[in-house]
Amino acid sequence: MPDNGAQKRSRSYLLAIEDQEFLLRDEMRPFRFGMEFAKAEYALRDWGVRSTVVVFGSARIPSPEQAAALTASARTPTEKRAAKHAADRSRLYEDARAFARIVSLRGGALAVTGAPRDNVIATGGGPGIMEAANRGAAEAGAPSIGFNITLPHEQYPNAWSTPALTFRFHYFAMRKMHLAMRANALAVFPGGFGTFDELFELLTLVQTGKATPRPIVLVGRAFWEGAVNLPLLAEEGMIDEKDLALFDIVDTPEEAWASLVRRGLEARALPSAPAVPLAPPPRRRKPEAERMPAPPGQRR
Repeated sequence: MPDNGAQKRSRSYLLAIEDQEFLLRDEMRPFRFGMEFAKAEYALRDWGVRSTVVVFGSARIPSPEQAAALTASARTPTEKRAAKHAADRSRLYEDARAFARIVSLRGGALAVTGAPRDNVIATGGGPGIMEAANRGAAEAGAPSIGFNITLPHEQYPNAWSTPALTFRFHYFAMRKMHLAMRANALAVFPGGFGTFDELFELLTLVQTGKATPRPIVLVGRAFWEGAVNLPLLAEEGMIDEKDLALFDIVDTPEEAWASLVRRGLEARALPSAPAVPLAPPPRRRKPEAERMPAPPGQRR
């Protein structure tokens, strides 16, 4: 009998889902885009995540622990100035941490058994303000989401987002879609280009009616009033005066929560029954006949 080893070893004989070279072809981009949507979408459904409160802000804001380490190691005047600056900025970390804890306790993320989870904290999954928000949710005993992105200089996930809800995207557009599509509200702390990009994209979607109105709050009055002269845009006729009412600017975590509630975010009381453990419901196993068998001679 002729040997069919060459045929079985051929790349063409691989199942399509096992052939990475095929999956990474330019022509397969629409399918990769769809898979990035589906993977996160189905995981969020499994966890009962119905809505989120998205927190944006700088990845460069240090935690109090990081600021304390810089202070302890500072020797030169330059290092001491940098350490003082880090300590000052770490207050923003604590504000984002407190805000996420408030949202998680009052917003519905601690759902009772069988109920959908609402206002679950979602971030970009990285360090700084993102880490602080995921940390605040975790300290409240609530799940939180990290939507990470693959970058030339790798962004690693922070240690506080729920592991099963920590995703990594290749496409910025799909990541932004997931950040926006379940967002009941948006809280934006001081940040750089990425923070501004996300903020103004959401403001534009709401302004143009491509997204339903939702509460938006900017936290840190001194920063936002100094970094962006938004009233000037209205004075110059670049936006309507009413567009300035699309958001509030506040200073504290409690003020941020009050703004979101005043603007329509539905606040939910603490659950009267024990919260669902931080694990998704068991998934139904497919009947044997529905499972795709491995091709002869290949291991899965």
